[in-house]
Amino acid sequence: MKYNIYDVAKKAGVSIVTVSKVINNSQTVREGNRQKVLQAMKELNYNPSAAARSLASGRTGVIGLLIDNLTDSFLSSALGAINEYLEDNGYFLALSLINESKINNDNIPFLFQQDRVDGLLIVSPVCEDTYILDLKGKKIPFVLMDNQKFHPSVPSVIVNNYKGGYDATRHLLELGHKKILHISGPGLYMSSNDREAGYRAAMTEAGCAPYVINSSSFSIESGYKIVKQLISENKLSGFTSIFAADDYIALGVIDAFKNSSIKVPGDISVIGYDDQELASSFHPGLTTIRQPADEMGRIGAEMLLKIIKGEVKRYNTIKLDPDIVIRESTAAPKQ
Repeated sequence: MKYNIYDVAKKAGVSIVTVSKVINNSQTVREGNRQKVLQAMKELNYNPSAAARSLASGRTGVIGLLIDNLTDSFLSSALGAINEYLEDNGYFLALSLINESKINNDNIPFLFQQDRVDGLLIVSPVCEDTYILDLKGKKIPFVLMDNQKFHPSVPSVIVNNYKGGYDATRHLLELGHKKILHISGPGLYMSSNDREAGYRAAMTEAGCAPYVINSSSFSIESGYKIVKQLISENKLSGFTSIFAADDYIALGVIDAFKNSSIKVPGDISVIGYDDQELASSFHPGLTTIRQPADEMGRIGAEMLLKIIKGEVKRYNTIKLDPDIVIRESTAAPKQ
């Protein structure tokens, strides 16, 4: 015979509320009653299901995560850290892959509904203003990660992309490069703009003129096309290095150079950003800026659980510093 929470309450001689509190480890239950409930559960061989725990606590035990890209190794690393932290803390992760180009006020993701999840993690959002408005209205706890705007009253975890852009440029300057081209990412992203700002600051500080070309996307194809056009129009003359706004652009740049018999780093140095998995296996190995994906995932998940438990009184933005990873694609300029 299968027993339920009502059977446990009857056998223990206590209320259903008391049984619910014991199931959820509430500290407000008298020890005598706790032992009665535990003994009744043991005798009935009753193991509370996730549904019973949810009913007793008013929570689902599920955290939702919204993401629009699973091919990016930076994002997948963050996802792995999130899942591990939530699992260690007794939560399930519900993943929702969304197409943000179709999001509007009348088309909010499925997980943005009360009683579906206890909270939400939103990774690299573009429609964040719509999300914030909707989630605040529904009083659903959430944390933004790698978001595109600064929101002082919204909990978020971001990377110091300004520092990353500055450090990437300083690396090239310290090798002796003075004419450094920056291929920036799409202006839609705060990360692109911050990396470019860091590049410009380092160049100005060194007394060097910045030169920027905008890329329409973070893609190998974009980097390849930009460099092939620069070569065909003879507009790369004098440049000894390129700082690409992400690794995919950088790999496209290097591929274009290879197809034009231009050696990296013998003729020109290239540095990327993100430290994607391809960066270390590509030849030459790509010098890049590594984002702390694991740390970002863990901190974001930890922050959300604290908000759910009411342990956070004031929301803030946590900014993490990236690190430079030096490989074979950068060297001193050819004399």
